[in-house]
Amino acid sequence: MSMRADPDRSGTAPGMTPGGDAVAVVLATTPAADLPCPDGASLLERLTRQLVTLPVRDVHVVARPDGTRSYAAGPYQMPHRLPDTMSDGLAEDLRVVAKTARTATSPVIVLVADVVAHTEALATLLAGPSRLTGAIVGPLVGPMAEAGERSPLHPPVRTESGRVVSAGNSFHEVERADGVFGGVLQVGEAHLTSLAEVAEELADLAERRRLGRVSDAEVPDLLLAGLVRSGVPVRSVTVGALRCDRVADSAGAEAAISGLAGVDASRARLDAAVKTGDGFFTTFFVSSWSRHLVRLAAMLGLTPNAVTGISVGLALIAAIWFSDGHRTGLVVGAVALYLSFVLDCVDGQLARYTRRFSALGGWLDGICDRLKEYVVLAGLAFGYHAQSGESGGVWPLAVAAVILQVVRHMVDFSYAGAVADSGAGVTAGPRRPLAEPRDGPPPTEPRDEPPPTEPQDEPRGGPEKPVLITTSQTGSSPVRPAEVTSVGASSGLSPRVRSAAYWLRKIIVLPIGERMALIAITAALFDARVTFLALLGWGVVALAYMSAGRIRRSFG
Repeated sequence: MSMRADPDRSGTAPGMTPGGDAVAVVLATTPAADLPCPDGASLLERLTRQLVTLPVRDVHVVARPDGTRSYAAGPYQMPHRLPDTMSDGLAEDLRVVAKTARTATSPVIVLVADVVAHTEALATLLAGPSRLTGAIVGPLVGPMAEAGERSPLHPPVRTESGRVVSAGNSFHEVERADGVFGGVLQVGEAHLTSLAEVAEELADLAERRRLGRVSDAEVPDLLLAGLVRSGVPVRSVTVGALRCDRVADSAGAEAAISGLAGVDASRARLDAAVKTGDGFFTTFFVSSWSRHLVRLAAMLGLTPNAVTGISVGLALIAAIWFSDGHRTGLVVGAVALYLSFVLDCVDGQLARYTRRFSALGGWLDGICDRLKEYVVLAGLAFGYHAQSGESGGVWPLAVAAVILQVVRHMVDFSYAGAVADSGAGVTAGPRRPLAEPRDGPPPTEPRDEPPPTEPQDEPRGGPEKPVLITTSQTGSSPVRPAEVTSVGASSGLSPRVRSAAYWLRKIIVLPIGERMALIAITAALFDARVTFLALLGWGVVALAYMSAGRIRRSFG
């Protein structure tokens, strides 16, 4: 069955644009697809109603010839009702996915109709600006975490640095699992060929009965395992307090739907809008309270670009007060600079909260970050010169600080481009045959990770960088301090020590939050000369650290 989004009937959530360029393949191949919801609709209908409110152009439903489909009438009627794509078994299901991937020119989403989730949980993966390959991953909890059992409804995964590095199902095993697959897989345009090849290989294995007792409900699980084993980088996307469950019977469906009502989806969406993996200063002195400003901005109807404009205005105010040179001016300027940086974080959080992404917004965000920083440094130099009366004085230091920062950004972007051109993006791990059930032992040594980059320097509405995979680029996938090392690595260190090492690596690279804090604090307590010397000293250390890490990775 193929359905197209209808803006007038989709019930689009605020901030979401109905209709998009993605294609969804929904596997309604198990009895769970026809389980009823409290409103009388089936689980399949509930899920397809959610998908058409997201950036999804077509929804293809794969069903069994003897299956039943019950679509409610009235306000819940689907925009278009066409015959289902009939499939006789697992191998044919996989070939349908392969055919879809071969013909698609946009991201392909694969999921089973037994998924019960908040629309916002689905949007976390499906409505982001990047549309990269990713999978919803939940926490490893309950008896399975202790016994290591495998379940079609809770296939295990192992993640590292925001990526799925091993995925399991009833056939493929995972050692040292740390999460479960939520049943929703998105494959970006760059990996559609890999998806088609993996699906076809798995279909051949299924026909030859080489996949053990894998059930029809495990198509997304098999595809995830296949993509990871073929070396495709798959983002691990978590949904926080939002729910994304898979059910097998009426009792499970009833419990899952009741669980949705027990979560404040609006608050969870607001929490999810605040990125994890940011720098120390941003995490503890901005993101800890900026969500209140996000809610206020949304209530006032402000756009992310408007918030960016206000942030620039505050930075100009800070520069003007800094140019005064007196202690009062330096203190007021420091406060204005801090508020400017807070709004610099809020504009991206508001974009994620309202799902209002745009190329213009991403471009403005990146340009304005540089503009604000350089204008503030110029204001400090003017103020110091006016107060000290020195003819040359602080200007060489100011120019050197700006040049150093320009060089750092040049190194960042040139490195990203070099990795992209060489095709040396970080993959999920070594290639492993799909016919082999064993995963192999997890790594026992820490992986060399590229030094953390600057989260606020990423364009707000542009695509994520698929080649610089760091702990600060996990988007909606939280990487907590204790999780930063590889599974099994540094097992002798306590969580407190690992957390300290995590934040030390974050701080040493002098991300934008630390730079703004350094400028504000040194200007308010000392003077511009101290500010520029501090920026130069710390900046040189950060440049050396990041360059050494990248050179090591290039030869490793």
